[in-house]
Amino acid sequence: MVIGAYRFDNLLDAVDTDHQFANGDTVTLRLDAEDEQTIWAKYPGVSPGPECDIAGPGDPRLTDPGADLFTTYDETWTPVGTTDVTRAGDYTVTCSSHALSRYALGDSEGLISFAVDLIPAVLLAVLGITTATAITLVTALRRRAHRRRLLAGHDDPARQ
Repeated sequence: MVIGAYRFDNLLDAVDTDHQFANGDTVTLRLDAEDEQTIWAKYPGVSPGPECDIAGPGDPRLTDPGADLFTTYDETWTPVGTTDVTRAGDYTVTCSSHALSRYALGDSEGLISFAVDLIPAVLLAVLGITTATAITLVTALRRRAHRRRLLAGHDDPARQ
């Protein structure tokens, strides 16, 4: 349950929807080589979808973020690309699409990633409950059998 609660808390802050940018806007990011930011887009689903470019030191690129989504009360966000940089520095990101779209930066964790990451937590909980039930059942049955043996030996007149 703790793992699930922790993952859910991270999910709520996955996309920084408070700092959105529009088509054609350029956003500057300070990234380290191990940092990974995902660009999320809110768009009406008009094909082709949004496209983003990254520029900066080294050979930065945007990788395929996979299928995922992030939802708020009235919006659905889909990942466009995940940053892949080889060295620390300031990078610029520009996005565009044929439709009126909004963009935001965030983690690569959306609802699908949350569900996949939650599977081990659920399995651990089920394993724990199953193990506890089995131990309780075995202990109860063995105590019951031992009690019967004691009572049977106590009432046996041949032993007296």
